[in-house]
Amino acid sequence: MTKLTCLILFVLSLSVSVWAQQQSAPDIRYHSVPNWLKFPATIRIGPDPGITVNSKGHIFLFNRGDSPLLEFGPEGEFIRKIGYGSWDFVFAHSARVDTKDNIWVVDEGLNQVVELSPEGNVLLVLGNKANIVDLLAPGNPPSKLTRFLNRPTDVAFGPSGDIFVSDGYGNARIIKYDKDGKFQKTWGKPGTALSEFHTPHSIVIDAKGLVYVADRVNKRMQIFDPDGNFVTKWDHIGSSDGLTPTALCITQGPDQVIFMTDGSVNRILKLDLNGHVLGAFGKTGTALGEFSDPHGIACPTERELYVGETGNVRVQKLILDDAR
Repeated sequence: MTKLTCLILFVLSLSVSVWAQQQSAPDIRYHSVPNWLKFPATIRIGPDPGITVNSKGHIFLFNRGDSPLLEFGPEGEFIRKIGYGSWDFVFAHSARVDTKDNIWVVDEGLNQVVELSPEGNVLLVLGNKANIVDLLAPGNPPSKLTRFLNRPTDVAFGPSGDIFVSDGYGNARIIKYDKDGKFQKTWGKPGTALSEFHTPHSIVIDAKGLVYVADRVNKRMQIFDPDGNFVTKWDHIGSSDGLTPTALCITQGPDQVIFMTDGSVNRILKLDLNGHVLGAFGKTGTALGEFSDPHGIACPTERELYVGETGNVRVQKLILDDAR
């Protein structure tokens, strides 16, 4: 057997191994809770990009309807609409809560990330409502753009309170702020190389401070340390057609796991922090337990998930029967 033949067989064996890993994720048994959100008759939601849950089990839905930010109780009972002072939300993209139960919403249309108190008062605004087209006009130096967001997608928080924003469709980068919202640094640019992005669409941070970025169009996850140094990438997960990581959430506690929506096949993957696929579930459709463009996900526990869908314009509450 020639050296060339051996090399070809070796490469093929690697390809088969990766394909097998993509296909071998065990199915997770689950069910979707019917009719769990109680909407007032006067409210009609739009597509549901953002969903998050606070420490009391209250659910916050950031949607693209006439009432963008809504709060519900643990049993799905409607509590209130949350306003934003004299400004209006434009184009909801994601929502998170921090350790103080402050509510963070990422408005792709406003080019802003807004922190709200549990009562709904504005505490901090990152980004500027300035017209990005004007900012990008010839003659403006790069330094002028450093602190401007351009269609941001998500926000996450480090163990020490640092704030990380995936600045998403326009700038294709990650921005780090301190806990008071002071700009610290940025990394990334449009591209396909390591530490480059094509639509960094969602971001989570583990208890050690590692930053996990869903590099959606590049069909991979990239992982960094808190200072933006590249650690590793995951591009072996997902279906045989590749991965489209759309939304991420990470559980708390000593054994953290990540749940990821794979927009290429409308499935949800459960991953450990080494990128191993622990299980998967879901398929394309409109029935309970099926998905169409799952765009937002929250996992207050490893057993209970909330998924917002832009395609089906709804939020599903999922109970994972196999979870511990």
